[in-house]
Amino acid sequence: MTGDDLAAAACALAGTPFRLHGRTEASGLDCVGVLAAALARLGRPAPLPTGYPLRHRNAPDLSALAKSLGLMPAGGGIARGDVLMLRPASCQLHLAIAADPGTVVHAHAGLGKVVIGPLPADWPLIGHWRFSTQ
Repeated sequence: MTGDDLAAAACALAGTPFRLHGRTEASGLDCVGVLAAALARLGRPAPLPTGYPLRHRNAPDLSALAKSLGLMPAGGGIARGDVLMLRPASCQLHLAIAADPGTVVHAHAGLGKVVIGPLPADWPLIGHWRFSTQ
């Protein structure tokens, strides 16, 4: 699997309804659910966490989980298919998948659906992973 594969699978989820802790396209997805559903579309179902709070004071250590998915810490610029952890607010974390270096696929609670849009410049990047096969 490549980053292009993951990006295409994530982009295909655009329009899926938003639901906190959602893990299926039929019932809705949150940001972690977008990653889970994109991986499932590629034949790599992944048991990703559920039941987490909407707000966090500290970022969870995702290194072991990322490694189990075949993701490695990425350096340099953002590439298509990279998995990004962003901080949209002081106590809020958010996962997104890069559709290209300036565009992400993510679950947008305010719009109530999965969207493809510009990477918000005011959301700090606090985690950045890439498939090790890239």
